[in-house]
Amino acid sequence: MRVKMKLFTAPVVALLMVACSEPQQAGGQAAPQAPEVAVVTLSTSSLALTTELPGRTTDFRQAEIRPQVSGILQQRLFTEGQQVEAGQVLYKIDAAPYQAALANAKANLASAKAVAHNARLKADRLKGLLGNKAVSQQDYDDAQAALMQADAAIASSEAALQTAQINLNYTQIKAPISGQIGRSAVTEGALLTANQAQVMATIRQLDPIYVDLTQSSSELLKLKKQMQGDERDNVTVDLLLDDGSKYSEQGSLQFSEVNVDPSTGMVTLRAVFPNKNGNLLPGMFVRARLHHGTDDQAILVPQAAVSRTPKGQASVMLVNSNNEVEARLIETGRTVEQSWQVTSGLSAGDTVIVAGLQKVKPGAKVRTVQAQNSADSSQNSPAVSQ
Repeated sequence: MRVKMKLFTAPVVALLMVACSEPQQAGGQAAPQAPEVAVVTLSTSSLALTTELPGRTTDFRQAEIRPQVSGILQQRLFTEGQQVEAGQVLYKIDAAPYQAALANAKANLASAKAVAHNARLKADRLKGLLGNKAVSQQDYDDAQAALMQADAAIASSEAALQTAQINLNYTQIKAPISGQIGRSAVTEGALLTANQAQVMATIRQLDPIYVDLTQSSSELLKLKKQMQGDERDNVTVDLLLDDGSKYSEQGSLQFSEVNVDPSTGMVTLRAVFPNKNGNLLPGMFVRARLHHGTDDQAILVPQAAVSRTPKGQASVMLVNSNNEVEARLIETGRTVEQSWQVTSGLSAGDTVIVAGLQKVKPGAKVRTVQAQNSADSSQNSPAVSQ
């Protein structure tokens, strides 16, 4: 009997130990470990404020070439697509009819001067005879009137001569501005009509070049409030091309329209850019980034930390001084790369959860670790973009 009792002692003890340990785990006497979350501690920073707007390039100047006199086109004196200078002769119209008209005008002027000379001599002679009563006052008055008519005829002939000279000059069609000329719509032998609707060619000045931007009227008011004093006259602009690359030259904001398009509620802003290499062409779609001041007390929060309520409100989870989770509604402004600019709801020193949100809820105790690179990337971003 003593031997049997000894054999059963060890198994019974083991069973008792297991039975005692299982209630302790089920009863939860051992406190569960607090979940670990990654956080960032917010701080203020000075950030450049920018606004990004869509736009299209347009000519700095544009001149449509049309004839100012009628005639047969004799010569085209330029190469399509080349750079032309103001005053350069582009086309020549047959000048023979206008040279004849000029010669006729010169002859008419000479005839008018001869008539006026004779009328002046006659008036002078009658004036001397009028004192001796050799001629009547009426004869003298008629001579004076004839002299005045002759002087008027000279003036008319001079004007006709000037017109004939202008028309002759117009037979040489010159470039009104410097720029790049496009294709010619007419060839030698074409019959041209003065001030015709058809454009012969178009000259575009592309250096510098305009970029017309569009912005809603409400956003324009915000932009003007952000720009203080002389900053409104010194807004610099960067250009992003259609392929995503950045244009090498920086431009400046020139003006904004004084009226709002009633159909769209948009306002047009115009910027000007250097274009020495001709990389920008009219009609290109671009995006412009306006630099208009800095926010010295900006607070940025990583986008991973921000969620939306069913009502669409932005919210974040914070960790307070007791390592407890708190939910807080915030208002966000613009995006800064992978972060949001916070306009209200957070302040410097707040600890925001950026990873592990699925493991916690408000009021829960947590253990915190600093998120890798999150704080640095959110606080050292170069610019705030709208």
